[in-house]
Amino acid sequence: MASERILWADDEIDLLKPHVLFLQQKGYEVVTVNNGAEAIEKARESFFDIVFLDENMPGINGLSALQKIKDIDPTLPVVMITKSEEEHIMEDAIGSKIADYLIKPVNPNQILLSLKKNLNEKRLVSEKTTNDYRQEFREIAMRLGDKMNPDEWSEFYKKLVRWSLELSDSQDEGMAEIFRTQRIEANEQFAKFIKNNYADWLKNTAQAPVMSHTLVKTKVAPILKESNDTVFMVVIDNLRFDQWRVIQPKLKEYFRPESEDIFYAILPTATHYARNALFAGLMPSEIERLHPNLWLNEDDEGGKNMHEEALMAAQLKRLGFDFKWSYNKITNLNAGKKLNDSFSNLMNNKLNVIVYNFVDMLSHARTEMEVIKELADDEPAYRSITSSWFDHSPLLDILKKVSENNCTLIITTDHGTIRVENPIKVVGDRNTNSNLRYKAGKNLNYNPKEVFEVRNPADIFLPKMNVSTSYIFAQNSDFFVYPNNYNQFVHFYQNTFQHGGISMEEILIPFCVMHSK
Repeated sequence: MASERILWADDEIDLLKPHVLFLQQKGYEVVTVNNGAEAIEKARESFFDIVFLDENMPGINGLSALQKIKDIDPTLPVVMITKSEEEHIMEDAIGSKIADYLIKPVNPNQILLSLKKNLNEKRLVSEKTTNDYRQEFREIAMRLGDKMNPDEWSEFYKKLVRWSLELSDSQDEGMAEIFRTQRIEANEQFAKFIKNNYADWLKNTAQAPVMSHTLVKTKVAPILKESNDTVFMVVIDNLRFDQWRVIQPKLKEYFRPESEDIFYAILPTATHYARNALFAGLMPSEIERLHPNLWLNEDDEGGKNMHEEALMAAQLKRLGFDFKWSYNKITNLNAGKKLNDSFSNLMNNKLNVIVYNFVDMLSHARTEMEVIKELADDEPAYRSITSSWFDHSPLLDILKKVSENNCTLIITTDHGTIRVENPIKVVGDRNTNSNLRYKAGKNLNYNPKEVFEVRNPADIFLPKMNVSTSYIFAQNSDFFVYPNNYNQFVHFYQNTFQHGGISMEEILIPFCVMHSK
């Protein structure tokens, strides 16, 4: 492996010879110059991995040389070295995107630390992450053997998400594969947990975690009662907990976090059911019974989420609230910009509910568009594209205004999504719904060992389209495929992100509260 090359510019470079020899003994190649003009010329003529630049040189000083070197190669890391501790010099250097800032006199170990931080940080972090996960692997495996309650599963999933984020940058592909295997095992155990407890939670709410239909009453209503602020409740459709974790740091500049919780999406983990339940404060069969004009079944024509505002209004009234509030659904870029432009009108309300559909559109687009498939090929890429969207979205502009106006911000979602890999054959009549993670209908034909089957929808508070309606749910990373054109559909949908079934990624979803700084 070739030595890493250092360009060191200092008008007293001869006095730094011991430092240069020290670095050479460590295997670095060091090229020295004694003025800024030479440093610029060397940077133009040859490749260097890093530059050490004295700030106070005669002629072209360090800050001026820094700008010229950055013009030549914007990605070249430059470490500024100076005798001065004046604040404006530090600010100028930092503003010019230096890699590090050292105060003279420097010792060899300071130089070595700066080199390792800037040249080897990715490798060192990867090695440390791999070692840390290797040590915790056994603890995670043992935890999976325990009988966990809903809160313990939530905390366990947070830990898995942390490792997923850290190992996504790891250069150790073998360790990443070990983690993937462990996550598959975790989802298998989680599916058993849901199958064993889900119906009981709905009948005995005292033992249940916070779920879609109890979220507003349990989590949002106390905030509305206790806070004097205007409250913004932003529901980013189809937002996984790991996606939340990658956009969360972008909000720290504007908000002070108060809580980061996980709640349980109901089954099916699909917008038709989970989001309607969230806004209604009722399970789907209860919505159908109490608000028949606001509920459409699978075989009914028309949009299935067209009455969220009316459902939320009924729930707020039921909870005893009587205040001015608004509901806005954003389904495209122009709608987001329009809401941002009219933001001042929202400050007249106690509560503003904003449903942002982008992540849902992204997941569907990923299924249907080859370009998106390539951009979001796996979980890290899916998180990355979500992060990039958020950086440039009207939603971020809206949230900045929420902060400027000293409001309370709630960010949540209705369900998550999972990357599906394993096709499961199912047969249904032509009235069976098209979702790949759950099926509802009569005369469904499937292998009971491969699904979570609910023969009596009333057991889990789901509507019955007819007397023989049943529901089945895919587990882990499975997805349903009809035998007709089997290979074509498997090829088309395999490794796409879907929702509606049972997995940690779909069910364990974020509810986060923040206040303006």
